[in-house]
Amino acid sequence: MSAWRGSRCGSLCLGGRAAARRSALLRQRAGTGTGTGTGTGTGPCSGNGGGVRAGAGGFRPSRVAVVAKTTRYEFEQQRYRYAGLSEDDLRQLLALKGSNYAGLLERHRIHTKNVEHVVDSLRNERIEVRLVKRREYNEETVRWADAVISAGGDGTMLLAASKVFDKFKPVIGVNTDPERSEGHLCLPVRYTHSFPEALQKLYRGEFRWQWRQRIRLYLEGTGINPVPVDLHEQQLSQEQHSRAHINERFQDQRSDISGPHLLPVRALNEVFIGESLSSRASYYEISVDDGPWEKQKSSGLNVCTGTGSKAWSYNINKVANQAVEEILNIAKKHGSLNTPLNTELIQKVTNDYNDSLLYSPEEPKMFFSIREPIVNRVFSSSRQRGFSSKVCVRSRCWDACMVVDGGTSFEFNDGAIASILIDTEDALCTVLLEE
Repeated sequence: MSAWRGSRCGSLCLGGRAAARRSALLRQRAGTGTGTGTGTGTGPCSGNGGGVRAGAGGFRPSRVAVVAKTTRYEFEQQRYRYAGLSEDDLRQLLALKGSNYAGLLERHRIHTKNVEHVVDSLRNERIEVRLVKRREYNEETVRWADAVISAGGDGTMLLAASKVFDKFKPVIGVNTDPERSEGHLCLPVRYTHSFPEALQKLYRGEFRWQWRQRIRLYLEGTGINPVPVDLHEQQLSQEQHSRAHINERFQDQRSDISGPHLLPVRALNEVFIGESLSSRASYYEISVDDGPWEKQKSSGLNVCTGTGSKAWSYNINKVANQAVEEILNIAKKHGSLNTPLNTELIQKVTNDYNDSLLYSPEEPKMFFSIREPIVNRVFSSSRQRGFSSKVCVRSRCWDACMVVDGGTSFEFNDGAIASILIDTEDALCTVLLEE
């Protein structure tokens, strides 16, 4: 594994401009904590972990890429554009599906207005801006920018982060529709309408750098296909998803690579492994922290970061008040619990357990969850969930996928082996504004 850690695919190599920025930032560590990269404005402070306060000079980028989400209204327009539908036709079609055309249009206008506010705020500060949509967002745009701003919700933040491999290039999320989007990964909601205030805090250094750890993946084995399929915005059905993987396999001659192959993605939230058809049990072998291999059947495997511990992983593992109450009543019946049960106690126990599922985004460890494991005389599940530094999975599936942050999918069928781990060099640079 040590040899794997040292390997880098082409997309991870630092170019001249990025190398100059990195050198400047490393000099900052030994100096005053402020400094300027080559043509990039004042760069982020380097540090040993998240929560590192910015230097006195703050952060002032010269070029910013703004990645705007595709709204549901835009998606429906694109979806039916081939049929030459007019706006009135689209309104009628959406009504037949039970969707509210006026509501979608209103949310689109709110999002658009907030994106314009962010872009105008940047340009008023004489910052060069490149506004891109999902399909226009690529590695060249990332190389061009000193910082990346996602304008949307958490999904857009995941997209923006997916193409950033430079540990010292900040990615900042702005929630452009707070009424409909939670925005856990974005700046506090009040900055949606007062983005200039956020910029001033960046300039004055009134924030802290937070390096969110990410998961890297190695793939090896027989008949693997390391070419990803982008699931964002496509709304692929199970049949279309399988066909997409088949097409990619025939279009790319690297499908016979035996590996280990470092995949060109990093997971900010989680990695999910399972059969494409959700009603079919996933069959695989798993090894945690180089332990013994265990054959398992389940509804799939989720491996998350500290960032992702608040997302899907949390909803997989959290318990409800009802379950806690029933368990405590059983314990009481067996004479193992003498404390009187009341709503307050049940809520406290529930909260304590659910809070234990969460951990800091900066911590270089993962949390794995086996969804609905099948346990019988053939299959076991010695650990249904837990923290780990490395998880290896050998597929015995028929039509399975390994999905990164819900947006990038890799074929993962019988004979493929995935090694899932965290390397601190993959951390994503984000900001926490001081309030």
